[in-house]
Amino acid sequence: MLERVIDLFRAGDVAVLTGAGVSTESGIPDYRGPGTLKRARTPIRFADYMATHANRARYWARSMVGWERFSQAQPNAAHRALAELEASGVLAGLITQNVDRLHHRAGHQSLVELHGALAEARCLSCGSFESRASIQLRLLRDNPQLHARYDALAPDGDAALPDEAIDGFIIPTCEHCGGVLKPNVVFFGENVPKERVERSYGIVDRARTLLVVGSSLTVFSGLRFVRRAKERGMQVAIINLGQTRGDNLADVRVEATAGTALQTIKNALSLH
Repeated sequence: MLERVIDLFRAGDVAVLTGAGVSTESGIPDYRGPGTLKRARTPIRFADYMATHANRARYWARSMVGWERFSQAQPNAAHRALAELEASGVLAGLITQNVDRLHHRAGHQSLVELHGALAEARCLSCGSFESRASIQLRLLRDNPQLHARYDALAPDGDAALPDEAIDGFIIPTCEHCGGVLKPNVVFFGENVPKERVERSYGIVDRARTLLVVGSSLTVFSGLRFVRRAKERGMQVAIINLGQTRGDNLADVRVEATAGTALQTIKNALSLH
């Protein structure tokens, strides 16, 4: 089946949508992949984050503990292969649901980060931005009692902590106005900004083929692009471990890890 995907790449103009399964080989777990239920917990929702100071303290304490490991993750074979495919000119564009910036670090030049990126935070009052690395320094300074330990890294870059570890935790606020800081990502319960959706539709609309890699397509934010491709009569290929919500719309379905499949595609196109 992978040969059919390779043939689609040979025709060019492939739009790619990536999900968490592309980053699992970099040590960042996913929400819905194989083995996920053993470690899954419910990610914070926007309404809960805004509801109480205690909820924000819990989020930032977990984020502080998980950040070092999350931020040190390195691009894997899948990220590198996609960067080389972009450089060769066969891609119409890349849309990612991931918030880890690993596509950038692999050398990818142009992409839409559908759900934003954890590398920065935004003040909900004045709109100013601050890098997550800078916030980490403040977190460590203000919370020396919370040692850098974790039970299991989560997909959203934080870690599991017992409630007692969060007692007295000092959360970061905006250095400009003292307002509430929020990671510049789309939390569960929020909508993807319209501008990002439109740019992503533009990538799909100028492509011949849509390839989905490492996404279960469980949430509508990704599935909408598969539906758009089918409405336009495009070919849809899916590479994933496990079933996806878009399987019934796929022309080609490959059960494989992202790194192995994308490296095979790259090599078949003689990109070295």
